[in-house]
Amino acid sequence: MDEFDVAIIGAGPAGYVAAIRCSQLGLKCVLIDKQWFGGVCLNIGCIPTKTLLKNAEVALTLRERGKEFGFTFDNLQLDFSVAVKRSRQVSDRLTRGVAFLLKKNNITVIKGSAKLMTKESIVITDNNGKDQTLKAKNIIIATGSQPSSLPGVEVDGKNVITYHEAILQEKLPKSVVIIGAGAIGLEFATIWNSYGTEVTIVEMLPRIAPLEDDEISAELQKAFTKHGIVSMVDTRVQKIETTFTGVKISVISKMGEQIIKAEQALIAVGFKPNIMNLGLENIGVEFTDRKHIKVDEHMATNIPGIWAIGDVTGKLLLAHVASAQGMHCVESIAEKKTRPINYVMVPRATYCQPQVASFGYTEKQARELGKPIKVGRFPFQANGKALGFGESTGFVKIIVDEKYGEILGAHMIGPEVSELLPELTLAQQNELSINEIIRNIHAHPTLSEVIMEAGEDTEGMAIHL
Repeated sequence: MDEFDVAIIGAGPAGYVAAIRCSQLGLKCVLIDKQWFGGVCLNIGCIPTKTLLKNAEVALTLRERGKEFGFTFDNLQLDFSVAVKRSRQVSDRLTRGVAFLLKKNNITVIKGSAKLMTKESIVITDNNGKDQTLKAKNIIIATGSQPSSLPGVEVDGKNVITYHEAILQEKLPKSVVIIGAGAIGLEFATIWNSYGTEVTIVEMLPRIAPLEDDEISAELQKAFTKHGIVSMVDTRVQKIETTFTGVKISVISKMGEQIIKAEQALIAVGFKPNIMNLGLENIGVEFTDRKHIKVDEHMATNIPGIWAIGDVTGKLLLAHVASAQGMHCVESIAEKKTRPINYVMVPRATYCQPQVASFGYTEKQARELGKPIKVGRFPFQANGKALGFGESTGFVKIIVDEKYGEILGAHMIGPEVSELLPELTLAQQNELSINEIIRNIHAHPTLSEVIMEAGEDTEGMAIHL
């Protein structure tokens, strides 16, 4: 029987990163996955959607803004299937890259389904039904999550779909109802709308992007409306029926009951952890009320030697959080000095059009916590680089402590705002005040100047406002 220092179940952004860190720290590691390297993120998630979004950006420019940039077409043709094929090429390249990295770091990789027999032994069943058993001093669960559905709703993969089918289908739907206005719903609304699909979003909470700052949600809905996307908030889905032409959806809101018809319905209401058939109950691993694996600040479960990272922990279902947890977990196993992850201050981004990015407390949350705050804002319409891009929608909003200038959060909507987060999160993590941001000279013309001027606005001294 093979023996390892660490066995990792799941080769997504949590698992494969943890495996590489094991190799770097001299720990003998085995990585087990039944399907693919890179997990959902690289194969049918983060990466292919960003590729589709780039195609969508070009499509929208050609369809709606050609005249502004001096382009005219007699017969513009947009082939959505080419965008999907390009996204698969990008995904395949990255997954091959992960395989190379695992080989380079001398990590043992086993394809198959894993189940814990004891807290130190795992049985792995390959695709041919053959079993093998191995032992490990430490076992890390990194099996990720899968889409949740709605009670009584059957996902058939054709009329009623999840992000999985949405990413892979090469046929562009003529009309779609997206149920859920979180990151996945908003990004697919952008993709399909850019190609001319009729898009309706149904969200049961009072606003789209419900976890973002109130002002961000309002600005995003305004932009979506301008593009022709219908947003129905405070609206619940009662029933979804499939028809010969697509779907018929019954919804109810303050306006009463309504029927929406479309070619497809995308279910984007959240995720549930992949914890079934792992044998965790057999060894006494504890779960949260929402069936996530309960872990401490170092990713350890209640069973010594059993750890969990990524979506199965239910902390923040983001690829970069999963990777950070993986590194933190392995460093804890190796008894290295670590700093617990502050999940409130983790950067978050949604790659819709316009982009949304944030971290830390919203203005409402900060006030509810009784924090004395100052708020600075600066619009992209006063930024030269944004105007040059032709993308001046949106603004940056920064929340700071009134007395000490500590950065408590930032909320952004506009061009490439996901790329503006690191300056602020680095400053916050290293306890820099807003004054250090203000005094840092920003190159001109850049989008990052908006951060500097929003910081200046907290002090009532923005130059261009």
